[in-house]
Amino acid sequence: MIRYLIIDDEFMAHEIIKSYCDMLPSLQLMKNCYDALEAFEYLKEKSVDLIFLDLNMPKLKGFEFLRVLAHPPKVIVTTAYAEYAIEGYELDIVDYLLKPFSFERFLKAVNKAIEHTPPSPAMPPLASPPPNEKRIFLQSNKKHTQVIVSHIQYIEAAGNYCKIFIQGEMIMTRSKISDLLSTLPDADFLQVHKSFAVAIKHIQSIEGNRIYIGEHTIPIGKYYKANINKLLRP
Repeated sequence: MIRYLIIDDEFMAHEIIKSYCDMLPSLQLMKNCYDALEAFEYLKEKSVDLIFLDLNMPKLKGFEFLRVLAHPPKVIVTTAYAEYAIEGYELDIVDYLLKPFSFERFLKAVNKAIEHTPPSPAMPPLASPPPNEKRIFLQSNKKHTQVIVSHIQYIEAAGNYCKIFIQGEMIMTRSKISDLLSTLPDADFLQVHKSFAVAIKHIQSIEGNRIYIGEHTIPIGKYYKANINKLLRP
């Protein structure tokens, strides 16, 4: 699994990059950062494998940000300014994408990054569950994988597919999030956004409109805030 950050001050740029990444099951979004200082604070505590980096941002420019990182991960620059390309390659970036870029051009850049990026280490294997614990089969391509329901951390809708995140693993299956939730225990899972549902037992903390599960940050949609309020009532 390749863990990535998007650093861009434009919301639409985040939406485009994430929609492209959602087509690639080996990529996992860790955080949306809207300026380089926010990303810098995140990287002081956590690590990623790949950054999609805009250049012309407030507070701290993209290349200035790269220069202050002691050990930068792989970087794909996404910008509307062609004149900085040479400077970028001097900083050992993987690729330089000029906005607007096609999915084909984006995929070429990501493949270059993946070729030189070892996958993040998997989580230690979980202990064997009791034999009566609920399990379901998830279809991914032509393969059916048996999953222990209590090991599911959260679910993310991605177009006509769903990503099911388990500790150290992600399975993508062709299903609507509503159909998938109908197969899971209501008491154990909570939809918190039109595109996200979480396993209540795996929630570590809730802060503002965000839920934290391990290294993952899940947004809370305004129409689903009532579900969270019910959860937090004593």
